[in-house]
Amino acid sequence: MNSAFIRTLGVDLPLVAAPMAGGAGTPALVVAAARAGGLGFLAAGYKTPQALDAEIATVEAASAPFGVNLFVPNPVPVDPAALRRYADLLAAEADRHGVTLDPVPVEDDDHWHDKLDVLRARPVPVISLTFGLPPAADLAALRATGALLVQTVTNVDEAKAAADAGVDALAVQAVAAGGHYGAFTPSGPVTGVALTDLVAAVRHAVHLPLIAAGGLGTPEDVAAAVRAGADAVAVGTVLLRSDEAGASAVHRAALADPDRTGTVVTRAFTGRPARALRNGFTDRYGELAPYGYPAVHHLTAGLRRAAAAAGDAERVHLWAGTGYRQAVDGPAAAILARLAAQL
Repeated sequence: MNSAFIRTLGVDLPLVAAPMAGGAGTPALVVAAARAGGLGFLAAGYKTPQALDAEIATVEAASAPFGVNLFVPNPVPVDPAALRRYADLLAAEADRHGVTLDPVPVEDDDHWHDKLDVLRARPVPVISLTFGLPPAADLAALRATGALLVQTVTNVDEAKAAADAGVDALAVQAVAAGGHYGAFTPSGPVTGVALTDLVAAVRHAVHLPLIAAGGLGTPEDVAAAVRAGADAVAVGTVLLRSDEAGASAVHRAALADPDRTGTVVTRAFTGRPARALRNGFTDRYGELAPYGYPAVHHLTAGLRRAAAAAGDAERVHLWAGTGYRQAVDGPAAAILARLAAQL
């Protein structure tokens, strides 16, 4: 383990509370991770620049080490006819919750440049990047803020490209991770390489600090990732039921439901591969959904919000990694302390 890298992060433990976009990640969770000796990440994805700025201010007021995660614009083009067909398939699901689906493709960059402006005006210690490498000029602008830059990668080729681009560290994400798979080419094959093997391969290929992520739920998992060559370990799903997490009631209940039959990688909700608890929606539409991000995300967003509000677990995205059985109620600090037991 690279203790110098841990000191650079400003933490005592090599544990990271992973960014979880869409509401599950909260400033309270970030602060709790810091209080436990680790590092938390605010998820900028899907937030307005104004909301991101306010969350940064909240964490800064707590004097907690933290980072911000950005979704790098890397749209997956969608065939408009395929999106219309998918909207037609989902019409009955939408009608159930009184939602109207708009099949016109929506494309956005998640307020990318405005969020860069926020981070220039309010510098943060660490910035992580997901979905691809930013253009060189934008990467230089982020570096000029003084932040340590961490790039999410899912294979050796991406790791080499990130190292060549000049980032400071890599978040090595295995497919066991919950939520979106951070591959640079999301419509490509999703490989099932074990996290320890992936970390070892990336460690051999590049000479950058590594943060391992994906399916980690036990002290043994965390220790194995460090032995494989990780300098730190990121966990997300195991924190979803914590007191400080912002996961919805339906999501929390599903994670604790003994009848849930595991997780699947699906594009049914957003048009980009993501790991979720298997439910009726993934079973019915997993093979029918087109690739197309963020167009499919925008198409289904209203339906998913309505389903969550109604407690309908079969029509909402239940993001979860393969270690979801380890998610428990309680303070995040206690969960992180348990995970660090063998370090």
